[in-house]
Amino acid sequence: MTDKALSNEAFAYGIMARERALLSRAITLTESSLASHRDTAQDVLQRLLPRTGKAMRVGISGVPGVGKSTFIESLGLKLIKQGHRVAVLAVDPSSQRSGGSILGDKTRMASLSLKDEAYIRPSPTGGHLGGVTRVTRESILLCEAAGFDVILVETVGVGQSETDVSDMVDCFLVLMLPGAGDELQGIKKGVLELADIIAVNKADGDTIDDAKHAMAAYQRALSIVQPVGSWRPVTMTCSSITGDGLDDLWQQVRSHRRQLIDTGELVQQREQQRVRWMWSIVDQQVLASLRENPTLQALVEQIEAALRDQELTALQAANVLLQAWYQSRQAAFPEPAPTAQ
Repeated sequence: MTDKALSNEAFAYGIMARERALLSRAITLTESSLASHRDTAQDVLQRLLPRTGKAMRVGISGVPGVGKSTFIESLGLKLIKQGHRVAVLAVDPSSQRSGGSILGDKTRMASLSLKDEAYIRPSPTGGHLGGVTRVTRESILLCEAAGFDVILVETVGVGQSETDVSDMVDCFLVLMLPGAGDELQGIKKGVLELADIIAVNKADGDTIDDAKHAMAAYQRALSIVQPVGSWRPVTMTCSSITGDGLDDLWQQVRSHRRQLIDTGELVQQREQQRVRWMWSIVDQQVLASLRENPTLQALVEQIEAALRDQELTALQAANVLLQAWYQSRQAAFPEPAPTAQ
């Protein structure tokens, strides 16, 4: 066995031994743009796969200002009191200038971050659509291998491309605001179809009645949405400040998981997620290979100019680029000549 293999083996054992520094380092390697770092991370992750898959994976999304971070901190502290170990993957929007996280996590979840049973990892999206980072799935598996039995994925916010999270978690929770006028304006039909639980947050003080009215509106909206599986989405109210409704909400998450296990849907769902994950990576790498191919740069400029001048349709231009990329790949990796019989 090589020194590198021994090093990666020790790396994996360190993560299984709950060494937080190694967990953080592994996630950093998956986020790296260096191929050698990503190769190391993938080798370590492969060694850890037998220790993954047992955690409850919950995606948490919501409109801006709904209080996702406060909600996650309150829920996380409650779960720790119940004996859980909670990992929070908090995804922040990326700066277009630096590529780094805009919001960071220095001022959020301060109490939760002090708990030994909690692990909070803020990561910039890196411009990746869907409200999650390119490597959020890897981070979930690494946290599971490190012994965290609840994984909470906080996304940037609800939007048209804010659906990737539902393809990597078991339960998709959408937080909504009370008293926001027409409650249905803040949520897309596509998100309604994805949500397993809709919780109207900030149901405290003078907003309790508004929260109940909003909950009723979402109940009516969900009644016309055809559920994908056996679970029928539920609506409820809660308060991150007072803690009201959080126990009931978590009981709904547990009920959802139990139903998926009993019907066999959890196994099927995760299998389908892994396959879609593979194809997502293929899409990303093929596009990156095309964009970064130095032999195509001049052609790209010509094609874009032809598109602007309406000399080609978008489909024709795409076909020209794909054909050129395919030929360049054939030239770089020619098929071996047939051997004489």
